[in-house]
Amino acid sequence: MLWDANERLPKPDLTKLARLRFLTTTDFPPFNFLDTAGKLSGFHVDLARAICAELAVADKCQIQALPWAELDGALTKGDGEAIMAGVAVTQENREKYAFSRSYLQFPARFVMPKAKAVTEPLYEKLKGKRVGVVAGSAHERMLRDDFPEVTAAPFPTEAALFADIKAGKIDAAFGDGMRFGFWLAGSDAADCCRFAGGPYLAPEYLGTGLAIAVKPDDKDLAAALDYALQQIALKGTFAELYLRYFPVSFY
Repeated sequence: MLWDANERLPKPDLTKLARLRFLTTTDFPPFNFLDTAGKLSGFHVDLARAICAELAVADKCQIQALPWAELDGALTKGDGEAIMAGVAVTQENREKYAFSRSYLQFPARFVMPKAKAVTEPLYEKLKGKRVGVVAGSAHERMLRDDFPEVTAAPFPTEAALFADIKAGKIDAAFGDGMRFGFWLAGSDAADCCRFAGGPYLAPEYLGTGLAIAVKPDDKDLAAALDYALQQIALKGTFAELYLRYFPVSFY
């Protein structure tokens, strides 16, 4: 999804790697959570296993769940080699960690009632239309900047936004594609709506997406993770995992 098939990343030599322990949390479904049997599960858990298999270090691989507040300390103390839990790739965090490349970005999307959904160019077709968006969000700023001819309708909560697009009180909703995808797949949406246009990737508003954090001096491990992530993507494994946990694709 995010990898260039023509780019050749070097295959890492991990013969000296003693172990590869991924640190995550249990409260970020569907990325990492405890299933009904109390077993650590989720997209990140399966992705970590796929990375270990690709790097041929499955026998050295562990995945441990900790409270969010303890992740940084555990990595610093050497209780793990990598954090896969949604650590934001900010300038401040770049001073604390080395990061893999982004493996999943969260695009903005429009949602419209099925009977009225339109195709690109939405910039033209939504002129003058009322488009709901959560007030004060990055998506509101993006909507006003990139689609200045729509009539932005700010909502206090996402739930209120969903209720009005379902009721047909607004022409479209604009927001986080992943969260919209879960709503569309759920019973609350009652099959009322679908994605229209997009997806719209905008790092300046929405960030650069998810990446794996390692110690700042462990750039060789970050490069090894990049290699594994690229191979997983090119072989189709990433797409398989993605659709397993995100059945309504936000792309």
